[in-house]
This record gives sequence, C-alpha cells and structure tokens, in this order.
Amino acid sequence: MAYFAPYGVGLGHASRLVMVADQLQGNGVKIRFSSFGEAASYVSMKGYKCATVAPVEFAWSMEGGFSVKHSIANVPVWFTNFSRQVNQETRNMTLYSPDVIVSDSRLSPLVAAKLLRIPSIVILNQVKLLLSPRLRQLAIARLFEGMVGEFLGSMWNMADRVLIPDLPPPYTISANNVWHIGSSARRLEYIGFTSPKHYVSEDEISKVAGRLGFDRSRPVAFIHVSGPAETRMPLVRVALEAVKKLDSKIQFVISEGRANGKTEPARIGESGWYYEWCPVRDEIFAMSDLLVLRGGHVALSQAIQFGKPVVTVPIENHGEQLGNSAKIAELGMGIMLHPKGLKPEQLADAISQVLADPAYKKKTIELQKMTEKLNGIENVVQIIRSYL
Repeated sequence: MAYFAPYGVGLGHASRLVMVADQLQGNGVKIRFSSFGEAASYVSMKGYKCATVAPVEFAWSMEGGFSVKHSIANVPVWFTNFSRQVNQETRNMTLYSPDVIVSDSRLSPLVAAKLLRIPSIVILNQVKLLLSPRLRQLAIARLFEGMVGEFLGSMWNMADRVLIPDLPPPYTISANNVWHIGSSARRLEYIGFTSPKHYVSEDEISKVAGRLGFDRSRPVAFIHVSGPAETRMPLVRVALEAVKKLDSKIQFVISEGRANGKTEPARIGESGWYYEWCPVRDEIFAMSDLLVLRGGHVALSQAIQFGKPVVTVPIENHGEQLGNSAKIAELGMGIMLHPKGLKPEQLADAISQVLADPAYKKKTIELQKMTEKLNGIENVVQIIRSYL
C-alpha cells in the first residue's frame, strides 16, 4: 500500500499524485490519500478515499494577492494545525500500515513517517520559501529568507528521496525556488515534469473546435485561471475586459478553474467562451496558439509539453509563482506580467505581442523536445514500486 499526501491549496499537487495513483492502482497497489481544502475534494471526485486533515495554508487578500500581514497573523493557527496534522497522519498511517509515504509539498506526513519509521518520498518544486520582491529589498528579509530556506531544506531531508518534478539545470523552471540551498542541493533528483502528457488526437481537437464554432485558421488564446479561490476572480475580471479589445483579432476561451463548477460554457462576444470548469482542458490546450496562465509549476510544465508560448500573471506576492514566471521569461518562451494594478490593456498587448513574434513559439518547441526524454510520472511510479 502507498499513502499519498498532497498539499491542499490548488489542484496541481493533487492532480499529479492522482496520475501516479492511477498507474499504481491499475497494477493492484492499494492507495490511500490525505489532504485538505480543494485538493481533498478533487481526490474524492477522482474516486479515491481521502482522509481530511486540518488545513495549513497561506492567507490571501481580497485583491487576489498573497497577504503577508494576514499570513503572519495566522502563524499560531499554522503551528496548531501542523501539530494536529502530525497526529492525524500518525493515526492514519498506523491504521493503514502503508509500505511507503508519498508527500507532495507537505512536511507533516514526513514527520509522521519518521516517527513510525516508514520510508518516505517527497515531491516538491519549492524547497525554500521565497519572499516577495518588495520584501527582498530589505537586507534583514533576505537574511530571514536564507535562514528559513536552510531550515526547510533540512526538514525536507527527512524524506528518503527528494524528487524535483522539473528539467535539470540550466533549464529548471523552478530554479529560483530550489537552487542555492546548501543542506539539500546534493540530494535533489530531477525526474522530469509530472504534469500529464496527454495525447490529444486531431479528431478530438476538431470535435471541440467544432462545438465552439472556432475557425482553425484564426489564432486561439486560452486564459486558464487557477490557484486559491480568492485569487481567481480579480484576474478573471481583467481577462474579461482584455478580450473585448481582442474579440475581432482572436478566438479565446476563459476558464475560471472552479472545481465542481458548471461544465457548459457561456458565450462571450463573437469569438469567445467562458467555463466555470473546463472539461475539455487538454483539447483546448492543444488547439491554442497561446496560453495565459498563473505561475504554477504544473500549468507551466504542461504548456511546455504542449509546445505553447505563454503570458504569465503570477499571484501577487507569491514567491514561487513569481520565481517560475521570471524563469519562463528568461528562457524566452513568454512574457511575465506583474499582477499588481494589472490593466486589461496590458494583458491584451502581451497576448498580441506573443502571438505576433515567432521567437516565443520557437523557444517553447526547443524546451518541448527536452521533455520528451523525461517522463516524470513514470519515474515516480518506478521509485514508489521499489518500496512496495
């Protein structure tokens, strides 16, 4: 048996462990999950038993950004709930007697596994906690960031294996989040992206394009919004205004990313559609000429696997997403827009620029070819099997 424990905010952590679970379960391996928040709902929706544990999550502002003030205020709650998580995970592991623990970006399952002497694996694309660029201007903040990074690095080292679901250096998308940590640098294993490598046939793409009434000779932009619920609607509102300026030039789809939302799209203008939850996400990824994404690692890795240039709008003050987005821009496969005060005109201009310049597409195809040599999901499956 394998015990999976993904982080509960957003769906990226849970979705990649569900893909691993699907492969293992198909070969007779028993799987149990534990999580909280949207991830727990997603795992249950996929048909797996999921124990719900106390949440440990960051605070978000009404404007859709990471709230430093409210997160600091939540520190006592974090310590309380982290202790509760360790107790809950210890009970669950004692009940299920798993052969291996697989954590995705959560510390409490590693602590419980250590206490019970059960082998553990951690998958993560953020070894350290990055502060916002504004805070990092302060020397004391940089010192704090470095100290916390070394502390977290030593904590992640409780796991028997530390897996980084990314390309090896110098093409690592999460470079700003995993490099320069002395305590863990030598133990990092780059296994390739763990986002799904779905093959979407031309027939499937044509069917979806036909239902949406899209002309395949005209460019398509997919604005795929993800992340904590509080952060999504501010970007959705900007996107709705931006596409009005592009309606005559492109075709587009906006997905709100609301789990369990309506799956039937609503028409927007002459050339667009709006989904609360998009059930044909992969088909639209495949048919699109450009993707507008947050800076989440899973979404960006899928963009590379599909060979699609991007415009990124990371969550405000979200260190990991800012770091990922900066690396994407540095590699030349897209444009990064800062979320604070983002205007619809800026988003519309960035979309137009990326569509007009073939250099972005060319660079993305180069990275796409690299991913074909590394199958992250298969690598994780094989590592887990070695413990069963």
